[in-house]
Amino acid sequence: MKLVILGAAGRMGRTLVRVVKETEGAKLSAAIEREGSLALGNDAGELAGAGHLGIPVSSDLAAALDAADGVIDFTAPASSVAVAHDAARRGLVHIIGTTGCSESDDAAIARAAQAGARIVKSGNMSLGVNLLAVLAEQAARALGPDAFDVEILEMHHRHKVDAPSGTALLLGEAAAAGREIALKEQSVRVRDGHTGPREAGTIGFATLRGGSVVGDHQVILAGEGERIELSHRAEDRAIFARGAVRAALWARGQSPGLYSMRQVLGF
Repeated sequence: MKLVILGAAGRMGRTLVRVVKETEGAKLSAAIEREGSLALGNDAGELAGAGHLGIPVSSDLAAALDAADGVIDFTAPASSVAVAHDAARRGLVHIIGTTGCSESDDAAIARAAQAGARIVKSGNMSLGVNLLAVLAEQAARALGPDAFDVEILEMHHRHKVDAPSGTALLLGEAAAAGREIALKEQSVRVRDGHTGPREAGTIGFATLRGGSVVGDHQVILAGEGERIELSHRAEDRAIFARGAVRAALWARGQSPGLYSMRQVLGF
């Protein structure tokens, strides 16, 4: 499967290049960076520490998509929306690991899936996090909203630009599904000053940023006299890259539509 990597000079992009090279059934078709990037013209494999691949980093996305079977995209919301429509016009697989998308962004991506793209979109592509989401949903359903409060704590590196993380929101959505409520109506994102007592049934988020943390997430279910903590710690970006490439290979055999990593992993 011929794959285009967007943001190929970034930390995630370089990891994706290495994982694609290592994955049977996948082949790097093109490595894309923005206009003006210092990486343009450099060999994508050498840039990623994967050896010479003979594929220079380019800014010509249209040509890259014309020659590809799919595109893997951990970039920015506006870029992901535009690429989703490009993928739809060509009937491509589009794997979206971009976080920070608004409701209108998500709606536009869904329209692209209806128009012909095979899209897998997830706040986290790892096996472990998606299993954690399943467990969080089950726990929230079993414990109910009255006896246990749900809080989600996440920490990432200092360079991350969106908060809460896409993974934290994925976990919050899972807990909300377990309680059969809408997360956007029951989430608490900020606490500051005299907030009063905790409102029953809400799902709280706490965000930490610093250093080079790849990604730590914890779902806390706190009751009277006891507390359950479900956690996941990412130690290597390769877990996200492996999940993304696995999603691409899976999506190639699907009908056009919008899919989740739970479907890819069979959860």
